[in-house]
Amino acid sequence: MPDVICCDAVSVDELSRLLHTYNLDLQWVADEQPIPGSHFGDPEAGLIENRLYVRRDTPLHSLLHEACHYICMDDRRRQQLHTDAGGDYDEENAVCYLSILLADSIRGFGAQRMMQDMDSWGYTFRLGSAHRWFEEDAEDALDWLQSFGIVDQQAFPSGQLRTSL
Repeated sequence: MPDVICCDAVSVDELSRLLHTYNLDLQWVADEQPIPGSHFGDPEAGLIENRLYVRRDTPLHSLLHEACHYICMDDRRRQQLHTDAGGDYDEENAVCYLSILLADSIRGFGAQRMMQDMDSWGYTFRLGSAHRWFEEDAEDALDWLQSFGIVDQQAFPSGQLRTSL
């Protein structure tokens, strides 16, 4: 596994509080047990309804990515959510952008480390790195998030879920 920060390296209470803001319940899975709802398989985070499943060895970027899928999907998809978050190209970019923003709310992690871990894990961006994409080529993702009220005009997360189609 690439050198990335895992869920066991940060405060459980802090993670739970962040996710609770978005009506997500953090569910811990025992070591070596399969992670329910994991689209890509262990140790990646899993989503079923409003439950986000992780193990201690789940990469923190995976937890944030799946949480952001939940935040960015519409109500209809959220109600039927099981394993595959779906979404289109624009939503996927918005998920990546929001993940980077939310990383700053986790002590010991932050946006810079989130982007480093995204690159280490193999996320691909047109400009070659998450940092360059975020700084130079992600205006459309920010616009998308703002259009649904997920972030405000200063690019701060609003604590709100996407509610419209």
